[in-house]
Amino acid sequence: HAPPPPGEPAGAAVFVPAPATLPATAADVEAATPSVRVDAAAAALAGNGSRNGQPAQAKSGLFESLDATLAQKIVVDRNIMPVSREQYRRLAATLHHAQEDAGLKVVMVASAVVGEGKTLTASNLALTFSESYKRSVLLIDGDFRRPALHVVFNIDAPYGLSEGLMSVVEQKMPLYRVSERLTILPAGKPSSDPMAGLTSGRMRRVIQEAREAFDWVIVDTPPVGLLPDANLLATMVDGAVLVVRANSTPYHQVVRAIDALDRDRLLGVVLNSVRSSAGSNQNYFS
Repeated sequence: HAPPPPGEPAGAAVFVPAPATLPATAADVEAATPSVRVDAAAAALAGNGSRNGQPAQAKSGLFESLDATLAQKIVVDRNIMPVSREQYRRLAATLHHAQEDAGLKVVMVASAVVGEGKTLTASNLALTFSESYKRSVLLIDGDFRRPALHVVFNIDAPYGLSEGLMSVVEQKMPLYRVSERLTILPAGKPSSDPMAGLTSGRMRRVIQEAREAFDWVIVDTPPVGLLPDANLLATMVDGAVLVVRANSTPYHQVVRAIDALDRDRLLGVVLNSVRSSAGSNQNYFS
């Protein structure tokens, strides 16, 4: 395998049904689940960036419009390792079955601490649903303190969800269509105190209208083990996916995050940065 890009460890993203006690190491997960290497490892919604009544249109060439530092990490990059793309499809397939069985539609992607890869996981999950499953997807940046989705998708978004929620006069949210089926609702300018907006009735209406307008709604949230923001959002979604970095995230922080999210709401865990074993399936996809 080629070495991972600077600052981004090699690893595997493994979707594991939420256990009673979460293993924090790759070995524990691999014992039960095969893993493969991954290089990364309505009214309120009718507005757009230019506020002309329709979402801003996608740029030509989806991958070319994304942040260049995501090369070989994003599923629409033709140079990403095939096993990496398939592993994100595996995650999407698990959630797709949950949707068919239980009507799952609104999912938050959270982490215990910073640096776990939740934003990349949320982005790749949204791209997989929109590009592989051909479903309409709204990807919401719910991390008002450290918004990042506008960077991932190269969106100039001085105004976003945060400003929309806190506006004295209720206004339409800015939506940015980055492909035929994928739309982004950016967070807007960073806020050190987003609690009022996140707990507002307006936020609940945004989620409800998104649920009615899109096949999938994916919400990227702040670290649930450090801040209460994600806990508040958890009450508005159908379920949560927790992203954990193998052999890095403190176990007590993982347990704390699970308790904060509510074990019954936890759909599963994506274990990032898992070193693949010699018997990986990479050759099958070559």
